[in-house]
Amino acid sequence: MTTTDLPASTPPDLSAAASELRMATFRLARRLRAQRAVDEMSDGQFAVLAALTMHGPHTLGELADRERVSAPSMNRTVNCLEESGYITRTPDEQDRRKVNVSLTDAGRAVVEETTRRRDSWLEGAIASLTDDERDVLAQAAAIMREVASR
Repeated sequence: MTTTDLPASTPPDLSAAASELRMATFRLARRLRAQRAVDEMSDGQFAVLAALTMHGPHTLGELADRERVSAPSMNRTVNCLEESGYITRTPDEQDRRKVNVSLTDAGRAVVEETTRRRDSWLEGAIASLTDDERDVLAQAAAIMREVASR
């Protein structure tokens, strides 16, 4: 977004702050994504494993909706994860036309190890900050959660 895309009432300093926050957020997210248990796993594949970890089994359509991708795209992702042994597909007990996608122990282990690595990297990155800087980050995290929920 450029300043010409902003509503006329948006002050330039707010625009600059929003841009700085966006760039810093993306840069931090990229650094965190680099900390993964399986190097060849894509971010999209990991997102599916994480969704299954947090929300339990899903149908292919539910996963596609959750990740905001097409059903054919999700099918390719799920096929790859299944071939790697990270997920299983089982027929739905109520509707045999549906298939539920679930994590395997190997898939759960990838999520746990990736989460551990990401948390460890971030802990190391903030270890050298002052107490005041850590307090500011804690406040910023709460504000960012609030903004993201809008």
